[in-house]
Amino acid sequence: MLKLQKIIMPVCAARGMHTSAEAVLKRPVPEETVTGSFGKFISEIKPQQLSSVVLHRSKRMVLDSIGVGLIGSTTDVFKLALQHCQDIYAADDISSVYGCKGTKLSPTLAAFVNGVATHSMDFDDTWHPATHPSGAVLPAVLALGDMMPTNRKPSGLDFLLAFNVGIEIQGRLMRFSNEAHNIPKRFHPPTVVGTMGSAAACARLLSLDHSQCSHALAIAASLSGAPMANAATQSKPLHIANAARFGLEAALLASRGLKASPQVLDTVPGVAGFNAFYEDYVSRPLGSPSDDGHVFLLEEQDMAFKRFPAHLGMHWVADAAASVHKHLVGFGHSTFSPAQIQDIQLRVPKSKYINRPFPESEHEARHSFQFNACSALLDGEVTVQSFTPAAMSRPELLALLSRVHMEHPDDNPANFNRMYGEVQVTLLGGDILRGRCDTFYGHWRNPLTDDSLRKKFRNNAGMVLSSEKIDRVIDVVDQLDRIENCSSLLSELQ
Repeated sequence: MLKLQKIIMPVCAARGMHTSAEAVLKRPVPEETVTGSFGKFISEIKPQQLSSVVLHRSKRMVLDSIGVGLIGSTTDVFKLALQHCQDIYAADDISSVYGCKGTKLSPTLAAFVNGVATHSMDFDDTWHPATHPSGAVLPAVLALGDMMPTNRKPSGLDFLLAFNVGIEIQGRLMRFSNEAHNIPKRFHPPTVVGTMGSAAACARLLSLDHSQCSHALAIAASLSGAPMANAATQSKPLHIANAARFGLEAALLASRGLKASPQVLDTVPGVAGFNAFYEDYVSRPLGSPSDDGHVFLLEEQDMAFKRFPAHLGMHWVADAAASVHKHLVGFGHSTFSPAQIQDIQLRVPKSKYINRPFPESEHEARHSFQFNACSALLDGEVTVQSFTPAAMSRPELLALLSRVHMEHPDDNPANFNRMYGEVQVTLLGGDILRGRCDTFYGHWRNPLTDDSLRKKFRNNAGMVLSSEKIDRVIDVVDQLDRIENCSSLLSELQ
């Protein structure tokens, strides 16, 4: 190895390359770079810069994500992931696992399995540009909070600050690309920006300095990415799981002094940094929180909370089909026969991975315009139970699926901020019924009320926790910015 270096260095010098790669990594991260500005922001942001709006919205996100994770802990894919971690890795009883009383793992593995739980039913929150922000961050900061010694446990406000930093970094990175605004085609966004957000949140909770925070982001970039081919499979929950795990891993490595590119977020000609993920990526520095009165993106835009466990795009067609169901029932029947329906037209955006005419698994069904439209036509709604084997195999549902045709109008882009869902049903007698949804209930333009969100949480958490424990979790999250030790939240999740 030493002999090889002696050969290479003179060649580099002869070409005018006077600084080795190792020397570049040893240089302090320059604050004037985009990467340096992000590191400085993460390390310098203070709890008092979280507005009342941001605190309220982020507590709603925490509550919803916990509930989704708890119901997700009942799924087969979660049990597979947990068993794998218990069988392959040595026991390390540090961090809690959703819904499994007495079960603890190492912090990174706890972040992993709780991430699997969070996305196992595709029930977690969504933002615009499109990603699942909470699922990548919350499991990581929960696991890290468990890991920290008793005398250094973060307060609830510090916990919320770290969580919001993780959400903010994701949003800022996605706004550097127009491509990121559309339904993804190549890779699943949480595997990229989610990993970066997880790293940022954990770096903040660890109180790393700005150089370490920058390196945490750069390390996370090397642990990012997953192709869309695994959407609608049991592997999709691993996307969120790895984002949470590897973000935590990146922050812990940075805390030990591991270094990475000081310009990973910068747009540098001829160098593939974060722009390797987004071809139209144009980076901009993130202003210092002390200089420009930074406003969190979460203050400008609310979050989309799903009413049923499926890909976000399904909520438009489900609401449109549910309105047609009301008309069908209104024809004088408490129920109707699929035999009355001659043809079903869906007008939706063009997106290959959510065009699944005859889904064969619950994971495919959660990513099928056709399945969700027909379920809502038949039942008037889509619920958790819609994706059970019994519901999926109903002859009347299969009959409806065979009559579906898809259209992709030019004015209906694959963009969660601009798309719509339209369902047109032609009856045997020639009558035509139409339903259209431009903004479903739960979208960031029409968010769930606090009562609706808590109802969803109670339904989800009730699969695992007692009613008394559910009440305590709601109370702790509601008061999270006022409690001295976040351990009171961690203790209630099993």
